[in-house]
Amino acid sequence: MVASASFSEFLREQFASLGPLTFRRMFGKTGVFCDGVMLAVVTDDTLYFRVDESNKPIFAEAAAFPPLNYTKGGRSIDLAFWRAPERLLDEPDELVTWARAALAAAHRVAARRVPDRTVKDTRRKRRTGGA
Repeated sequence: MVASASFSEFLREQFASLGPLTFRRMFGKTGVFCDGVMLAVVTDDTLYFRVDESNKPIFAEAAAFPPLNYTKGGRSIDLAFWRAPERLLDEPDELVTWARAALAAAHRVAARRVPDRTVKDTRRKRRTGGA
């Protein structure tokens, strides 16, 4: 279920220091974007932050909850989004600290996905036989 309008507005206010947020419906959930990258997902007004190897220590408390997942082919697939402890919703400074760590992880993930233009251009030239 997507984020409610009130929860989306709450996040927009809490994360204002990060920059402008955008919200996009994705697969029955809501993606939370800043700087063109997805730092969080909301489902049923529950917040999940982007996690990678660099910020897992910051999010150690969240490891107690199951990560965001979906079922495919009868098996559960875990995503790289961990549930924010509900107590953070009452602790704005710490909530923003977690959001900054998630945003940094989102940027690292995005950077790994950017194809190396030199390699891509070289492959294309080989396939097309030239310029």
